[in-house]
Amino acid sequence: MVNVKAGSHVHQLLQLLSVAGEVPASSLHMLGSERVIKALVHRLESAQDIRFTQEGQIHRTKIFQTSGYREMRTVRLNKGALPLLDGLHPGASSYYLRASHNHSFSGGVHHVGRNHRVGEVIAMAMMAGLEFRPYALPKLQHTDRLQIVPSKPSFYIARDFKGNDFDAMDKTMFTRIVGAVFYPGGCYAVYNTRNAIMKWSGTGEFKAHYLITALARWNAGLKDVNSALLLGNDPTVALKTIFESDKTKRKSSRVDKLYERVHFVPLNSDGIQLIKILTLPNWNEHVLDAVFESDERPKGYGFMEYDAIINGRYVLSHLDSDLGRLIHFREGVRFETEEQTGRQFGVVCYPWQVEFLRAYLEGCAGLRVIRMEALWDALQ
Repeated sequence: MVNVKAGSHVHQLLQLLSVAGEVPASSLHMLGSERVIKALVHRLESAQDIRFTQEGQIHRTKIFQTSGYREMRTVRLNKGALPLLDGLHPGASSYYLRASHNHSFSGGVHHVGRNHRVGEVIAMAMMAGLEFRPYALPKLQHTDRLQIVPSKPSFYIARDFKGNDFDAMDKTMFTRIVGAVFYPGGCYAVYNTRNAIMKWSGTGEFKAHYLITALARWNAGLKDVNSALLLGNDPTVALKTIFESDKTKRKSSRVDKLYERVHFVPLNSDGIQLIKILTLPNWNEHVLDAVFESDERPKGYGFMEYDAIINGRYVLSHLDSDLGRLIHFREGVRFETEEQTGRQFGVVCYPWQVEFLRAYLEGCAGLRVIRMEALWDALQ
């Protein structure tokens, strides 16, 4: 007998698949112990007695099914498990059937890859505590300036923007963007590079940025959307994605031109914790206050990108994992080195950023490491 309880792995997977449709088997580690999750999926590929509560109806069914090989291996709901969705939420079943075209999936590489990118972001949002279920979120509108989005952080999937039919935008805007994260005081456009350099669609992403900005104004009272979350498995690949966007014919559509802040978020538990930090109200000032003394913070604008001056050393906080600011910092350091000013530089970072920063900064700045757990505790 499998009792589906809120917060259990089975419950999480059911919620995730009710929205995503399918997720890559290689990303199940986002939900906890990879060994435990994979064993659970394998077990529930066979028929089991399932019920949501001690008094609930018992269903004898398979819950999951897997198919494909290597990076294409995917986890989906078994058709016999669809009645279980009614136990999640009154709107879960109807949403799933619409999003999955009545439980019909394409085996094409492009379609599976797109679904996997979306599924990974949804899994990250779920584990970070964001409301991600479209059937539990208020629908975005474009008729009046209202506070529609929840007060708590939430994730809206890009494919559902089309149901909004804002200004009859064409579908090309959704070629790369995965969705949008709203949090108190801000909004992020969300992208997922996974393991490869993302080919930037300049015109399409320009339209996507326009759409998200408009939706943020109508539904969250925001003036602009100038930040993006760039998810992936490798920060070096994410950095190359930014440089790749420099090749677009429309320079104003480059990643770092559309979004002033581009935060790299790793597809693992560190990334989940980072999303929690980046969706706190006024998170940036709170992070800087937690790391630096008030007399270390510069007053006004400096000659380059930095956040503090400590014993004559100019220090950048990379605790926001902002690749755009890091690029500007590196450019400033190079200029100062060429001019032989004698100034010293440093970067505050997390343990998982050290290897990447050492390679990118080429030893021109010292590193001070802060554990994410310690920073999170300081922010509470």
